[in-house]
This record gives sequence, C-alpha cells and structure tokens, in this order.
Amino acid sequence: MSRKIRITTGNVSMEAELAQSETADAFWEALPITGSANVWGEEIYFQVPVDAELEDSAREEMEVGEIAYWPPGSAFCIFFGRTPASVDEAPRAASPVNPLGKVSGDPKDFLSVRSGEEVRLERTS
Repeated sequence: MSRKIRITTGNVSMEAELAQSETADAFWEALPITGSANVWGEEIYFQVPVDAELEDSAREEMEVGEIAYWPPGSAFCIFFGRTPASVDEAPRAASPVNPLGKVSGDPKDFLSVRSGEEVRLERTS
C-alpha cells in the first residue's frame, strides 16, 4: 500500500512517500500535523505528536530528500543537504533517526524555509 503525504511550508508544497515501518505507521495515524519549523543547516525539524523508539533501521547518515523521525525530540525531520553534524556533503542527523521515506520533488526547494514558519503534514492517499 502506497502512503503519500504532502509537506507544505512557506512557498513549498511537496509530496513524500512513507516507508513501511512501525514509526511510519504511527506517524500516518497522527496526521494531519502542523508545527513550527526549526532550521539546522540544511535540515528542517519540528516536534510531532508521535512517540516511537529507535528502530533497527535507525541511522545518522541520511540521503538528500529523506524524511525521518528523531526519537529524542519527538521530531519530524526533512534532510536536504549538509547539517552541522555532516562530515562530508551528505546530511547527517544529530543522533540516530528512524527513516520515514523520501520526498518526490527537489529537496533543495526547502532552502527557502525559515525557522518559525508553519509546516503542515497531511495525507494525500
């Protein structure tokens, strides 16, 4: 079953497809979610009403365009480039995150988002 969400913030509106995982299931059930963006390098994150433990698939090294859940902060993350924790050009989370899926558009569009902007996550299918 394909589960797609829409991420809307500022002048950016992009779809993402959720992976199959316990965290993605919990996240799907919590939608729609609205939050306030925090920008950390080329990552946006914000607190969501999801409580999940680290999964076996958790990792720090991410790919551009991946979305994830960060358990210590109960946060949804969008990775679109280098973060302060990066050791090369790849995005790197502050600590391990549970991958949730990937955006379907150009992740660099999120460069225009500023801290404090509203982010809305909702189901599209």
